[in-house]
Amino acid sequence: MVVDRNAQWERVRARLRTEVGEAAYSSWLKPITLAGVADCVVRLNVPTRFMRDWVVKHYADRMRTCWREEDAGIESVEVAVVTAAVMSAGRRPTTAGANGAAESADGAAEPQRGTETDVDPRFTFENFIVGKPNELAYHAALRVAEADSVPFNPLYLAGGVGLGKTHLMHAIASQYRKRFPTRRVVYMSAERFTYEFIRALRDKSTMEFKELFRSVDMLMIDDVQFIAGKESTQEEFFHTFNALIDLHRQIVISSDRSPSDLENIEDRMRSRLGWGLVADIHATDYELRLGILQSKADQLGATVPAPVLEFLAHKITSNVRELEGGLNRVLAYSNLVGRPITLESTQEVLRDLLRANDRRVSIEDIQKRVAEHFNVRIGDMHSPRRARAVARPRQVAMYLCKQLTTRSLPEIGRKFGGRDHTTVMHAVRKIEELRQSDPALSEDIDLLRRMLES
Repeated sequence: MVVDRNAQWERVRARLRTEVGEAAYSSWLKPITLAGVADCVVRLNVPTRFMRDWVVKHYADRMRTCWREEDAGIESVEVAVVTAAVMSAGRRPTTAGANGAAESADGAAEPQRGTETDVDPRFTFENFIVGKPNELAYHAALRVAEADSVPFNPLYLAGGVGLGKTHLMHAIASQYRKRFPTRRVVYMSAERFTYEFIRALRDKSTMEFKELFRSVDMLMIDDVQFIAGKESTQEEFFHTFNALIDLHRQIVISSDRSPSDLENIEDRMRSRLGWGLVADIHATDYELRLGILQSKADQLGATVPAPVLEFLAHKITSNVRELEGGLNRVLAYSNLVGRPITLESTQEVLRDLLRANDRRVSIEDIQKRVAEHFNVRIGDMHSPRRARAVARPRQVAMYLCKQLTTRSLPEIGRKFGGRDHTTVMHAVRKIEELRQSDPALSEDIDLLRRMLES
């Protein structure tokens, strides 16, 4: 009896497609081809090592089970990398088995490689709380996720820690996959991008690396500041960026600072990152913090007195993670101890967190303290005067603002008479240099810092 292996493979593919969904199927399973079945082993081919490792890790066991339903004699499934580059070089394909261990054709084991392509379904546009500090970023992200063609390239989300950048990144990926299930999205951190590129260099598989990243419909890189100072990674990212732009493929970037504020990044890379739309996510205001707390309490099905929510919104101003973390601690205490949530219990439970937030200083606090210390007018912090007696204290104040606040360089510059961010960068570098050569100034700065943090 002649067994139609192709028909079996199509039935296996159909079952997998139903199980994993259209998006995952299109990204990872559709490119697989059947090489053959021999000696109770199913041999499959994929175009890149990156894809091979992902398939082995996430789908090989299930594929083996499906194949056994077709043929009880099947013992294993092997996945091999077969690309034009491999074949032209005359190298044998690299294979990996359903046990997750990758092997070359000569049997030498290789470590498993993973990606960060999956997104967290908890982060959606529906549960992202919108306010003035983040409304531009939210609407820009939504436009990118739903647009048939690229509206602006790249979309660059800039903001401090815990302000919602990663939430929006996951929301974009989820919404885009729902709207365009046949399109391919790759989402990972810049750290992972660097790691995979280094491995590709080591394994002499840079062509496969390029094929993977330059064949996507949407490339999303989180925390792009991580590639600062990494020249080879910047070079590869630069060419990947340009290739996707030329192909009209969407790029989404996030960072803790705007492109112009990135340090140890090549000028051409900094320029490319600012090509599209830079959407700043500013520090939360009271109304936004209160809305986030109310939404979080609703999601958890918890009843929290309004005065407690208002108290938390006033007191925890650093970032959304600390804000939500504080609410979680209050709720956990109430559930575990069996006591109602009150202002008194909230203050007791969050004593350390509230103390830490109370210690945070503002730019105005720093300007006032520095002006008093150096015996200059507070107005000199904003004036255009360049006399050294005024300029040096102003630079010290800018330096301390960079060290003690979460404000971006452009925000700091605006607080010093509308100065450009490059002026702030120069001031920070100048004071750092002077601290090495001027012990008296260094002592002054240490004293000011202790006074501001006390």
